[in-house]
Amino acid sequence: MAGAGQASAVFDLAEVQRALEAQPFSRLVQARITEFGEGAATLEIDIREELLQQHGFVHGGVLSYAADNTLTFAAATALGPAIVTGGFSIQYVRPALGRTLRARAEVVQAGRRQAVCRCELTVLDAEGTESVCAVAQGTAMTLNGPAGGGEG
Repeated sequence: MAGAGQASAVFDLAEVQRALEAQPFSRLVQARITEFGEGAATLEIDIREELLQQHGFVHGGVLSYAADNTLTFAAATALGPAIVTGGFSIQYVRPALGRTLRARAEVVQAGRRQAVCRCELTVLDAEGTESVCAVAQGTAMTLNGPAGGGEG
């Protein structure tokens, strides 16, 4: 991971989980952050009927939500917590079938105001075997200028 600073030292996994729980939609899908720091983040969602589409696969909107949030949490390790998604793209590789959706994102490049991240989304089956179901790439940017409050 290139360009990450000390931003993750400002907040820890418990604080990041509280930030996630402050998002009403995250509470609705019952998302949880399981790893955070050093340029990466992991988000998990237990798959249940309410999150499926008509063919029984996890809905693409849920996969997109997981990618978006995980990309942004990974970027927060480099930029700090005052950031938003600048944009992202997602490619669905195969239908998401399993018991748990897991999104893992890492910072590819971070500057003072923006971080580019990539994310792999997998599903875990009953035995814990992971299968890739989607991949995403995106950017996050600071809300109030460069991280650390300097002028940009």
